[in-house]
Amino acid sequence: MKFLDLAKVYIRSGAGGGGCVSFRREKFIEYGGPNGGDGGRGGYVWAEAVDGLNTLIDFRYQQHFFAKNGQPGMGNQRTGADGDDIVLRVPVGTEILDEDEETLIADITEVGQRVLLAKGGNGGFGNLHFKSSTNQAPRRANPGQPGVERTLWLRLKLIADAGLLGMPNAGKSTFLAATSNARPKVADYPFTTLHPNLGVVGVDGVEFVVADIPGLIEGASEGRGLGDLFLGHVERCAVLLHLVDGTSGDPVKDYETIIGELEAYGGDLADKPRVTVLNKIDTLDEEERAFIKEELEAAVGGPVMLMSGVSGEGVENVLRTLRGQIDENRLRVRIEETGGEEPEEWQP
Repeated sequence: MKFLDLAKVYIRSGAGGGGCVSFRREKFIEYGGPNGGDGGRGGYVWAEAVDGLNTLIDFRYQQHFFAKNGQPGMGNQRTGADGDDIVLRVPVGTEILDEDEETLIADITEVGQRVLLAKGGNGGFGNLHFKSSTNQAPRRANPGQPGVERTLWLRLKLIADAGLLGMPNAGKSTFLAATSNARPKVADYPFTTLHPNLGVVGVDGVEFVVADIPGLIEGASEGRGLGDLFLGHVERCAVLLHLVDGTSGDPVKDYETIIGELEAYGGDLADKPRVTVLNKIDTLDEEERAFIKEELEAAVGGPVMLMSGVSGEGVENVLRTLRGQIDENRLRVRIEETGGEEPEEWQP
């Protein structure tokens, strides 16, 4: 339960308050007339992106969100109070889907973005609204409109600039740990990573976000292993970094397996820019490196880079290549530390 990226919620907006039937009755006032007030508006249901959230775990423990109803109108032309709105606070990158899990209602991609999910019912008119020259004592009022009840799905797709792909144990978490302050679990067995990790990587004075997702195996699109549950988290990435394990028995087959799963997943994931890297070259000699690289380049139909996340060989070149594939407006300038100067002493 560390990471939850899909949640089902039930929402209901508030119903409007009913109008009031009332007449003014005061001493010495012969013709008081109607003075019933209108009902209050029902509360709305909103979704808002807030900073500091990266999972939907809050919706694991609360699935029902009901806004308050409007108060009914009262005599003396008093309008009922509006019902309180309710806000679903979600992380940036959340998609809101209808009950069929296919119809996209909203895609929340910026902090502070608000989306109206259900509108509250209007309050009913009191009898003050129905007075006329021919009906000076109306004894009717409108009921408030009912609220809107919906079942929705929340699906989180992480906002990252580069996404890591590869077979289990291809060295994705090692690469993330070596290039960022993220500390994913690293071990020498497959499926060490069970939920996505994010890390901020810096090179040449700029920073970008890298997403590490659990490894894919053959048949992942059919639900094998962890399946393709987490591929949605790299859909928003500008570039994909495909790591191929140089120590596996058949690196070319590993590469083709991942590409086949991307195509089976659908969408434009298979068409995104990709940087293919032969990883774990610290365990290979020069002859083995050249042979495997030549075979892999023939399968890829393009250049293949060499890297070792453990020794750091080739990591800088890979980061620069990723940086070149990311739009400038997505990059963030790294804040340089003070160049050895002593900070001024603080004074009140």
